Amino acid sequence: MFLARIYVALKPTVNDPQGQTVLGSLKTLGFDSTESVRMGKYLEVTLQEGRRGEAEARVKEMCHKLLANPVIEEYRFDLEEIG
Repeated sequence: MFLARIYVALKPTVNDPQGQTVLGSLKTLGFDSTESVRMGKYLEVTLQEGRRGEAEARVKEMCHKLLANPVIEEYRFDLEEIG
């Protein structure tokens, strides 16, 4: 069994209006040294795969089909064997 920790973020060339809003709010709250903010998603997925290679392939497939939009987002993941 494996636990996948998946991080999804907009590609650097894609405008991030949510990040800009958070940046503005941080500056309003007095965090003036904040230069930029990029928003993303964090997911944890538990897989009942027997081998690491199979688990990695399944997570990549999940990301390509649903969890990330490969046109505007990039992703990475960490895989930990559990149980």
